[in-house]
Amino acid sequence: MSSSLPDSFTFPLVIKACSQINDPKLFRLIHTHVLVMGFGAHLHVANELVAMYSNLGLMEIARKVFDGMPDRNVVSWNLLVSGFSSSFDPESAMRVFRLMQVVGPAPNLVTWTSLMSAHARCKLHGEVVEIFDEMRCSGVRGSAEAVAVVLSICAYLERDALKIGKKMHSYVQRIGFENYPFVRNSLVCMYGKLGFHEEAEIVFSETEEKSLVSWNALISSYAASGLCNKACEVFYRLSESNTAAPNVVSWSAVIKGFASAGMAESSLSMFQQMQQAGIRPNPVTIATILSSCAEISALDLGKEIHCHMIRISMNKNILVDNALLNMYTKSGNLRNGMLILERIKEKDLISWNTMITGFGMHGFCDEALATFEDMIKNNVNPDGITFISLLSGCSHAGNVAEGRRLLHRMIHEFNIPPAMEHYSCLVDLLGRAGLLIDAYELVQEMPFPPNASVIGALLNSCRIHGKIMNVEDCATRILEIDGEGSGNYMLLSNIYAASGRWGESARVRAMTKERGVKKKAGESWVKVGKKAVVFSSDSSPSVEAEVVYGVVEVLCQHMESQNVVSGDWIVLM
Repeated sequence: MSSSLPDSFTFPLVIKACSQINDPKLFRLIHTHVLVMGFGAHLHVANELVAMYSNLGLMEIARKVFDGMPDRNVVSWNLLVSGFSSSFDPESAMRVFRLMQVVGPAPNLVTWTSLMSAHARCKLHGEVVEIFDEMRCSGVRGSAEAVAVVLSICAYLERDALKIGKKMHSYVQRIGFENYPFVRNSLVCMYGKLGFHEEAEIVFSETEEKSLVSWNALISSYAASGLCNKACEVFYRLSESNTAAPNVVSWSAVIKGFASAGMAESSLSMFQQMQQAGIRPNPVTIATILSSCAEISALDLGKEIHCHMIRISMNKNILVDNALLNMYTKSGNLRNGMLILERIKEKDLISWNTMITGFGMHGFCDEALATFEDMIKNNVNPDGITFISLLSGCSHAGNVAEGRRLLHRMIHEFNIPPAMEHYSCLVDLLGRAGLLIDAYELVQEMPFPPNASVIGALLNSCRIHGKIMNVEDCATRILEIDGEGSGNYMLLSNIYAASGRWGESARVRAMTKERGVKKKAGESWVKVGKKAVVFSSDSSPSVEAEVVYGVVEVLCQHMESQNVVSGDWIVLM
C-alpha cells in the first residue's frame, strides 16, 4: 500500500484551511512540515504562508516569510500590503509599497486599493485622496472599490470635502460605476454626512433597485446629521415598502441618531420598539442605549441591559464594555465601573479615559490620578481628553499643585499642546481655589484669544468668592465673543446685581433680549418606579409642584443655615 505525500498543490490548500483555525501550534507544525519537505521556496506555497500569517495579524512572521522568498510575484507584494492594511499599520504598508515600486513588479489595482484602505482605517483621510490621485497619475484606472474607499472618507476631510466628493461623483458617472450598488450607497452616505441631504435623496431616488443597504445608507445619513425626524420618516417608508423589513442596522441608525441629538428618551423608546419587533440588538445598538442610560442616569435600566448582554454573550466586546463602563461611572456607581475596567483584557484609551473621567466628575481626584498612573504603566499614552478629565477632577478637589504638575507633564512629557478646554479647566481650578489674580494672568497669557468657556470660568470664580475684580474686562469679552449662549450673560448680570450695580445688571439683561439670546431651560431627571421622568423649569407644573417647591424652600433654608450658600448673593431667575 503506497502512501501519498503532500506536494505544491496540496500544501496551499492545507495552509488556507489552517488560516481559518486560530491555533498557533498548528501553524508552526504546518510551516515546519513545509520547510522539511522542501517547499519553503515554492512561490505558491510561500504566498499562502504570507496570507495565513497576515490574516492572523502575525505581520512580523509574514514579513520574514516574504523576505525569505527567492521569487515574488505581484500577489506576494499585494498580500503583504493588504496584511499591514488589515493590521492598521499604514506606515509599514506604505514602506512595502514604495519598495515594490523600486524592486518589484508594478503595483496593480489591488495594491493601490489596499494602500488606500490602510490609510482610511487609520483615519488618515487626506492621504487617501493623495494616494488615489497618485494612482490616477500612474495610469492605473480606479476601480469601483477604490472609489468607494475615497467616498467613505470625504465627509471627514478638513478642507474641500464637498468639492472632492463631487469630483468623485463626476468620476463615477464618467467611468460608469453608477450601477454598482455599493458605490451608490457610498454617494448617499457621503452627501448625507456632509449635510447635503437633497443630493443624497436624488442619488437614492435614482437607484432603480433599492436594497436594504440603500435604505440604511439614507437613514444613517439623516441620523448622523441629527435630523431624527427625517431619519424616522425614511425608516417608516422602508417599513411600508416591499423591499425588506428594517433590520438591526436600520433600527440602530435611528436609535443612535436620537442619542447623538441628546434625545435619550426617544432613543430608549425606539429600542423598546425594536425589542417588540423581535430584532436582536448588535454591539452598536447596545453601546448606544447604554450611552442614553448614562445621560439620564437610568442606572436600573442600564443594569437590566447589562444582564441582557450577559444572556446573549455580548459582554466581551470593547465597544460595549466601554459603553457599560461609561454608564456606571456617569451614574455614580464607581465600584461597578472599576469591576468592568478590571475585566476588560485589552483596555484601550477610551476605557482608561472613561474611568478617569468618572472619578474626576464625582470628586475622587486621588483615584483619578491613580488610574492615570496605572494607564501609563500599561503602556497606554494619554491624549488631550485624559488631561481635561484630570484637570477637571483637580478643580473639583481644589488640588492646585497637582493641576499645575499635570499641565507641565502634559506639555513636556507627553508633548500635548494645551487646548482651549485645558485652559478653561485650569482657570476654573485656580479660580475655585481663590487664586483669582493667577487665573486672570493665565487668561492674559493664553496663546490664543479665550472663548466664552474660559471667560465664564473666570466670572464664576468671581461669583464664588464675592469679588468683582476684572469683571469689566470679562464683561467686554463676553459681549464680544458669546453671541448665543445665555449662561455667561446671566452670570454677569447676577454678579452686578449682587454687588448692588443694578443698572449694569439691567443693561446686560436688556442686551440678551436685543441679541435674541434665550436661556435654555435646564432639565433634570427623577426615577419614579422604573421610569425616568424628565422635568424642566419651563415645563407645565404638575399637581405635586407645590409640594416640590416647598421641599426646595426647606432645602435652601437649611443650606443658608449651614453656610453652604451666602444670603448676600442674589440669583435672578
